[in-house]
Amino acid sequence: MSNEFTLKAAFVAGLEVEPDVDFETLAYRQVEEWDSLAHMQLISEIEDAFDVMLDTEDVIGLSSYLDACQILRKHGVDI
Repeated sequence: MSNEFTLKAAFVAGLEVEPDVDFETLAYRQVEEWDSLAHMQLISEIEDAFDVMLDTEDVIGLSSYLDACQILRKHGVDI
């Protein structure tokens, strides 16, 4: 399973969005399901899936799928 697929699966599980959503444009406040509780669930899904611990700056800064890719790259994950 690729890291990209794993990240998309984390978004599907964390935000309860459909797997065929356009991930490239997926962003906070553009998706009704992405509220503060879902955000923390998403963070948990990402941390568990990639065995990383996101710092506070990363948690606050993660506001889109593309942000998540960039943050994971910072933590050494090849996306």
